[in-house]
Amino acid sequence: MANRKRPIVLRVPVTAEERGLIEQKMAQLHTRNFSAYARKMLIDGYIINVDHSDIRAQTAELQKIGVNVNQIARRINSTGTVYAQDVEDIKGALAEIWQLQRYGLLKAR
Repeated sequence: MANRKRPIVLRVPVTAEERGLIEQKMAQLHTRNFSAYARKMLIDGYIINVDHSDIRAQTAELQKIGVNVNQIARRINSTGTVYAQDVEDIKGALAEIWQLQRYGLLKAR
């Protein structure tokens, strides 16, 4: 061991499922040498940190719109009458949804 090029050994405990996933990824790269694969991934691999705050905010807005539409649907089902204001509210909700979608697409660019 004293004459090794890499004298420091790192150990990583994994589950059987994780080991299977690692072996699948190694097969995709056509490598059978775990040490070489692990070294390459640990040194050259990269981390993707995705900010989901916009998506969370958009989901919250969509949820609020959904609650409003459900209230309108409940009122229509209980009274059997569709009011012009209900139709306008639903159209407004749809317009808001499209606006949120466009904003999300523009921000993604």
